[in-house]
Amino acid sequence: MNSLWLMLAGICALYAGYRYYAVFIEKKIWRVDYKRKTPALEYKDGVDYLPAKHWSVLFGHHFSSIAGAGPIIGPVIACALFGWGPALLWVILGSIFIGGIHDYSSVILSLRNKGKSVGHISEAVINRRCRLVFSVFLWLALVLIVAVFAAVTAQTLMVQPEIVIPTFGLIPIALLFGYMVYRWNINQWLATLIAVLLMAVSIYAGVLFPVHLWGARTMSFWTAILLIYAYIASVVPVNLLLQPRDYLSMIILFLGMLLGYAGIFVTHPKMSAPFFVSGSSVQGPLWPAMFVLIACGAISGFHSLVSSGTTSKQLPRKSDAKRITFGGMLLEAAMSLLAIIAVCAGLFWKGGPEGMVYPELAAKSGWIVTFGKGYGNLTAPLVGAAAGTMIAVFLLNSFVLTTLDTATRITRYLTEEIFGESLKMKQLNNKYVSGLFSVAAAACLAFGSWQVVWPVFGAANQLIAALVLLTASVYLMQKNRPSLYTLLPALFMAVTTISYLCFGIAGFWKQKNYILVAVSAVLLLLAVDMMREAYRAVSAARRGNPGAV
Repeated sequence: MNSLWLMLAGICALYAGYRYYAVFIEKKIWRVDYKRKTPALEYKDGVDYLPAKHWSVLFGHHFSSIAGAGPIIGPVIACALFGWGPALLWVILGSIFIGGIHDYSSVILSLRNKGKSVGHISEAVINRRCRLVFSVFLWLALVLIVAVFAAVTAQTLMVQPEIVIPTFGLIPIALLFGYMVYRWNINQWLATLIAVLLMAVSIYAGVLFPVHLWGARTMSFWTAILLIYAYIASVVPVNLLLQPRDYLSMIILFLGMLLGYAGIFVTHPKMSAPFFVSGSSVQGPLWPAMFVLIACGAISGFHSLVSSGTTSKQLPRKSDAKRITFGGMLLEAAMSLLAIIAVCAGLFWKGGPEGMVYPELAAKSGWIVTFGKGYGNLTAPLVGAAAGTMIAVFLLNSFVLTTLDTATRITRYLTEEIFGESLKMKQLNNKYVSGLFSVAAAACLAFGSWQVVWPVFGAANQLIAALVLLTASVYLMQKNRPSLYTLLPALFMAVTTISYLCFGIAGFWKQKNYILVAVSAVLLLLAVDMMREAYRAVSAARRGNPGAV
């Protein structure tokens, strides 16, 4: 099949989903009141609650935070295991009918609860015990994310020394952009142009002056530097670093996506990988494994943490919520679509030149290099294969770093909510102390054995998504609103995740990996417990007594 027609069909489907389904969800299901003030305006404190100057700046923060490497790596793995057909269908349909409403519902719930996290909201919707259990689970998941992203980014800086200067150069450029827009009132688009030119200079400087570090502790050095940066980014006002850095990262992504899609338009190669490979794999059967492997491109629980953690505290108008969250989810699906075409049409499935065969390259060099090579081939007529590959790796690295600093800030929020507010540990209400506590917890894993529990993170992530959709469904039932549009996706994700965990427990038991057996069992108990409490809350609401539980 010609990849150009596949690209056009996918983009048209995503546009139709935003144009019609997102509008339906906004107006008919959530019935958003645009006149009420957002928490960013009502609780403005100049640090965390601070309205973005323009919706595009907040869109940049939100999208850069949710994207990371997920929308690329997940589809690249799934296509190799199951074929591009199932992966593409899940990305398109999942993002429209499950992921989009998940992201949008979580931000609306947060806006209606003073900008609090989804863990905090579960108390108002279900009960206090549910909030504590859910919040602690979210906190542990976020600590793991911070640890892993710090370690992964450190490894990339070590093996790709050309991106060290542009990666860290983006930080002062973002600070400059923040001052230009917020302090000096320079026109946003002029400031953007200046920042983009400076980023281009930093990329060129990185090629000329790659930063090579040698020694056994190089990985630890970069990890420590990244965790220090994450701590600083989590406590400074959002308009000085978080918003501008993520906005500029979004510009990088837009340029990268435009270049990639332009490459498809020019080269329009045929899909060399098969539409369907197999219904089973080393990761498990197609269902439920593929629906967990492809998270960010279709639905990811981490998105709800961003929507209710930082985005809701910076939203200037409720009318912008749909384009930022639902639109951001569909744009991420467009990124996954590009990744699918890059590896399935930009590379050979078999019989190609050495280093250009998809399965062999993935087994030898890893998934990031595989995507980079495919992307480089697509864009070769425009910028050259080598330059295209470097652009792809830099694009990935910049998004991993934005997810790192956002995840650290959200972890700080949850630390304050759980330990400071709920458990009355007053010292952890201080942002500097809670930020340090969060980073220290992540450092224990980053310098330790985060690999031990990482295999179950995908299930934990999708379990968060299921529980958030379940919380939204209970809320809608209590308000006598149509709830099937969130309840059906919630049940589908819950059954999928529970099934995946059951397959995982069986596999881990055979491998005698009893730590993962225990972690998976705890996740199962959490899911069952929250579903039971949600059922009680719904039953109480139907009896006309929503405050009974």
